Order: sequence, then C-alpha cells, then structure tokens
Amino acid sequence: MTTTTPSPTVGTAPAPARRIRRLPDRETVDRFALHELLDAELVGHLAVVSGGVPVVVPMGYARVGEHLVLHGSTGGGFALRAASARTPVAFAVTALDGLVYARSLFDSSMNYRSATVQGVLEPVPESEADAALLALSERLMPGRSAEVRGMRRKEVAATRVLRLALDDVVMKQRSGGPSEEEDDGEDHATWAGVVPLERRWGAPIASGLTPEGAPVPESVLALATRSSPRATLDEASDPAA
Repeated sequence: MTTTTPSPTVGTAPAPARRIRRLPDRETVDRFALHELLDAELVGHLAVVSGGVPVVVPMGYARVGEHLVLHGSTGGGFALRAASARTPVAFAVTALDGLVYARSLFDSSMNYRSATVQGVLEPVPESEADAALLALSERLMPGRSAEVRGMRRKEVAATRVLRLALDDVVMKQRSGGPSEEEDDGEDHATWAGVVPLERRWGAPIASGLTPEGAPVPESVLALATRSSPRATLDEASDPAA
C-alpha cells in the first residue's frame, strides 16, 4: 500500500489525511467496511523501528470501538518500549478473498481488503485494562473466559494491554473479475476468472491430558461448527468420534 506522508502538524491544524497514490480508485473511506475487515480477521502485523532496526511482528488483536487492542507482555520488549517512548508504529491487517486469473500474468491479480493504521501505542488505563483484555479474549475465543479459571495475580502482573486509535487509517480493496474487453485482442478461449478463497474451522482436537470422553465445551463447539459442514459438526459433538 503506497500512501502520501502527512505534513507535520502546524499549531493546532490537523495533519492532512493519508491518501493512496497507486490505484487510488481502490481506496475506501467507508468506516463500516473498515470495521467489517477488522472484526473478521484475527491477526495483524505491528511494525516499528526499534534501535534503528525495522521490526514487524504478527499479533492477535481486537477492535473495541475506535481502537485496536493488543496484548503486551511486560517481558515482551519492543511494543512496550514503543508505547513508553511514544514511537510511531503501524499496524496492518489484510484479508485475501481470492486469486484473479487474467489472460496474462501481468494482468492477474488478487481480490483483497487491507488496512494500515498509523499512530502511537498507548497503555490502556488500569481501570479499563480488565475489560479490554476480556474483549480481546472474547474476540479470539468467544465464550471461553466463562469456562476456565480466572487469571492469577502473577499473570495479571505480567500482562499489559495496549491500544491504537483508529484515527490515521488507509484502506484499500479490490473485488470482481479480471479486466477484459470484447475487443482486447486476447484469445477468449483461454479461461479467465476468479478462484475465491474460503476458510473454515476444523474439528476440535483434544490435548494429551484431556480425559477421553470429556465433553467439548460450548465455546469450542460454537466456533468449530460456525462454518463447518454437518459431518464436522457431528464429529465435534461426539468425543468418541
């Protein structure tokens, strides 16, 4: 994604919004589309310059209102240092929706939705940290928090919750088939089109210390059967399957 760079803020005037320069027609400022993308994906990539070296790390996240919430460890290093130093960071999320097969490799493409958020990481205030951490857990594993033990004191002490405001965002997307015209001179007998990419959760696999016959909890069943075929649903419901 190529964007223009905002000019520094002068006085109280806000910096100009970032804009996509290459294929700008694919940019969208639709807030609903942004939220839909962020809510559908589970992993993004956090980028920061640490010690003069660019670092990119994949991280789980959740959207809470107009912020992204990230889980940080007190021993994790660069994310907390970036927050403490108020170092600018970027966080990118991409969904690949399909491959676009044109009649030339040059014109072939991908259908995708991508967003890049730039800003400064901030620690979530202690008064809001528990709720933010629960929101993150519920986004990744809905319903699981009610089925397991609570966090121990040392686990709480080892955890930090960071957030990134959705103030400086650019989103780019492509959909549809390959570019083609009736009189483009290409051999239309050559197949062209789109191969959509679909994802689903598989049947749950119990851990080695889980007793045989232990029922699969509701949170796992709900996730595993959300988009699975009937056979997978039945296997997940029956521990003996």
